[in-house]
Amino acid sequence: MKLIVADDVHPRYLEGLDPRVRVVRWAEGPPPPEAEDAEFLVATRAWMLPHLGALRGLEVVQTLSAGVDWIVEHVPPGVVLADGRGVHDVPVSEWVLTALLVLAKDVPALVERQRAGAWDREARPGELWGREVAVLGYGSIGRAVAARLAPFGVRVLPVARRRRPGVETLQTREAWLARVDAVVLLLPLTRETRGLVDAGFLSAMKPGAWLVNAGRGALVDTSALLEALHAGRIRAALDVTDPEPLPPEHPLWRAPGAWITPHLAGSSPRLRERGFALVRAQVARYLRGEPLLNRVVEGY
Repeated sequence: MKLIVADDVHPRYLEGLDPRVRVVRWAEGPPPPEAEDAEFLVATRAWMLPHLGALRGLEVVQTLSAGVDWIVEHVPPGVVLADGRGVHDVPVSEWVLTALLVLAKDVPALVERQRAGAWDREARPGELWGREVAVLGYGSIGRAVAARLAPFGVRVLPVARRRRPGVETLQTREAWLARVDAVVLLLPLTRETRGLVDAGFLSAMKPGAWLVNAGRGALVDTSALLEALHAGRIRAALDVTDPEPLPPEHPLWRAPGAWITPHLAGSSPRLRERGFALVRAQVARYLRGEPLLNRVVEGY
C-alpha cells in the first residue's frame, strides 16, 4: 500500500512501518503523480485539502488533530476519516488545569500588580478545592482533565451527547449550569454546537463562574461573551476564539476577566511522536483488514 505524508515529516516517525508500505512525500502544491493511487493519507497541512478529490485510490484520511471541522467537508464520499483522538490528551488537559488555576488564583490581576510594583497583601486568591467543574465533551481529553483535577479535590460533572450513569447532557443543562463553578468546553465544532454558549447560556451560569474554552472558538458567541465579561458575571480562559487568529485590536484582548492564549493548548514537542504512533497503529490495522480507530461519524 501507499502512505502519503507531508514532506516535512521526519523519517524517525515512520520507522517500524510494515515493509509493504511505500511512503509518498507530498510537498505544497498538487500531489505528486505517485500519490494518485495511494490508499492512506496523513492530513497535516491545509494545502492538501483542495486536492483530495484528485487522489482516486484514497480510502483513508487520518488527521493528527482531535477536531476535524477544518477537513470534514473536503473528504470525498466513501473515504474513511479518522481523527487524532488521544494524541492531545496530555497537553490539552494540562492547559485546562493551568487555566483553572489561573482563574482560581486570579493570576492576571497578580501580574498587573507585579508590573505596577505593588506589594498588595490585600489580594485574596481563591482555590480549586471543593469546586464543581462541568466538562462538556467527555471523550479522551475530558477524562484526562478529570484525572488531573481529582487530586485538587474538584468534583467533575461529565457532559456528553448521550446520557449515561454519572454523565449529563446539554439537554439537561438547566439542572446543572447554575450550580457548577466552571464550564470547560472540549466539544467539537458541528452544526449543533456552533454558538452553543450564547447570551442565554452565559446568563444561566452561576455568578462569578469561569468559562474555559479549549475546544473551538465558534462554540461561543463572542459578542455575548464580551457583554458577560464587562458585566463581571463570569471570567474566562480562552485558548480558542472567534475570530481566530484574534486581531490585535479586538476588544476581547482587553476584556476584564479574560485570559487568552493563541490556540496552543494542544501544542507539545511530543505531538508528532504521539501522532505518528497512532498512524503506525492505524496502518497496521488497515493492512490486517481490521476496523480503524477514531472513525469520524457526524463530525465526532
